Amino acid sequence: MAVETRQRATDAPLDSAFTCNVEAPPDTSGAGRHSSCSSCHLRTICLPRNLRENELAELDELTRVKRKVAHRAALYRKGARFQSLYVVHSGSFKSVGTAGVQQQKVTGLYLPGDILGLDAISSQVHDYDAVALEDAEVCVVPYAALTRMTLRMPELQGQLLRALSGDIVRDHGLLLRLGAMSAEERVAAFLLGLSARYQKLGYAGTRFSVRMARHEIASYLGLTVETVCRLFTCLQQDGLVETRLREVELKDVSGLRKLVGY
Repeated sequence: MAVETRQRATDAPLDSAFTCNVEAPPDTSGAGRHSSCSSCHLRTICLPRNLRENELAELDELTRVKRKVAHRAALYRKGARFQSLYVVHSGSFKSVGTAGVQQQKVTGLYLPGDILGLDAISSQVHDYDAVALEDAEVCVVPYAALTRMTLRMPELQGQLLRALSGDIVRDHGLLLRLGAMSAEERVAAFLLGLSARYQKLGYAGTRFSVRMARHEIASYLGLTVETVCRLFTCLQQDGLVETRLREVELKDVSGLRKLVGY
């Protein structure tokens, strides 16, 4: 999913955004560079939220490095030693685990402002691959230094705890979709969830680009590719959504909510 532009049409057909191609081997990420939390457009929803100016200066020093991650490249792989958290600055990521014997499962979707790596705090080892769904950039946050800083900054500690809570809530919501919803309800809830997340970022909540391929959406929702394709077609025929180019437009939000039972 991309949030780089507001209401901007793209030049690739929607089907290309949903194509079930086998992913190419990941590229290596780009070198880091300096950045500033105090001037970042995500400041109000990210770790710097509610920090004072002197505290922001300290956080700027801690998070000064960004890392570019090419489309389809891995930020980190399962089994890698945990050292840092990664805040998505631009672009989007999926987390991928293994379900059963060598069967990959998409376990999470991360948009700007989301934090990657929270699940590894306990074990100190990453349990999932984090793969870029498009060219992306992250802020590297060394965890040991961050925890020391939170002892002196209650607001920073609170924001980190809120991020942990949000990660748990998203996982719980996914479990509910998989266990208690029909296939149609899962797809509708997926679209409504994206709508809410884009609105939080300050973008239009009824029209957004989709970077996940259909097989990735199917994996995330516990459905088959054929079912996802059929349901997108049905939702469009029913006038609930419209797809053109890479964009999905929610034409009847109340209808989608009624379908889900919100």
